Amino acid sequence: MKYMLLLYSAPDKEPAYGTPEFDKMMTDFAVTSETFEKKGILVGGEGLQGTETATSLRINAGKVETMDGPFAETHEHLGGFYVIDVPDLDMALQCAAMIPVAKFGTVEVRPLLDYDQA
Repeated sequence: MKYMLLLYSAPDKEPAYGTPEFDKMMTDFAVTSETFEKKGILVGGEGLQGTETATSLRINAGKVETMDGPFAETHEHLGGFYVIDVPDLDMALQCAAMIPVAKFGTVEVRPLLDYDQA
């Protein structure tokens, strides 16, 4: 089953760029990605640029509306994601616990819809 692991964190809780803590976090991300690849469970994943680069879109009464920034105002921001293919939720949760963001933010684990089995 495929799961998306959504990585949320509050900017004030993240290690600051250029610090040893930031470098360790980036090394830990590389190790996590490499581990997922070696296990053959990594489908994909990327980091996202900051929320200041986001544009949200909706259609209201047939008219396209765009807004700068993310739609939701939250303390934690979506910073990236992994998509993994594992047997069950327990394994997905084990993988989520390996992601550095889990130490200072939140990893949301959500199964992907399988349209072939709908």
